[in-house]
Amino acid sequence: MEVDDVIKLLHFILTTTYFRFGGQLYRQLFGAAMGSPVSPLVADMYMEFLEQKALTTSPEEYKPIYVDDILEILKRDAVESFTEHLNNSIDETGSIKFTYEMEHEGSLLFLDILITRQQNGQLKLTVHRKKTHTDQYLHFESHHPLEHKITVIRTLVARSENLVTEKCDKDKDREHIKSALGACVLGV
Repeated sequence: MEVDDVIKLLHFILTTTYFRFGGQLYRQLFGAAMGSPVSPLVADMYMEFLEQKALTTSPEEYKPIYVDDILEILKRDAVESFTEHLNNSIDETGSIKFTYEMEHEGSLLFLDILITRQQNGQLKLTVHRKKTHTDQYLHFESHHPLEHKITVIRTLVARSENLVTEKCDKDKDREHIKSALGACVLGV
């Protein structure tokens, strides 16, 4: 299969999404369909394109010091200018708006990780659960495939083992995982 064929197939998939609402049939005019197997791939490719464009077109005075999965470290006085640059110069569709979080008391939330700057300059990573987090996972006796249940366990443990930086925090998170999953098995 040639590159042109793949591009034609992607174009076809992205421009022929139909859905029914209130008895009416509609065609989606913009974006990738939620739930489509190709949507995450297209979204990742587009965000990679936007990130590269943002970095190559950014004025030198507020270029990020570090970038990883849209976690960027900037000089404090450059944050608003860089965000304005992202929102006004990068996405021609105007459908993506970038926001920012500032470090507060040496800590910053990123997804479900709390990043804390330690006095020695090192970063400490711990799992963060919002106040609204319920610890509700697939009940072990539910009608979901066993692999889904195992994947829940594997994902929770892998996040802790691969991201949390200190052993005592890993141990604490592992105990939390055992307790939460135990409640799912017992139906507590």
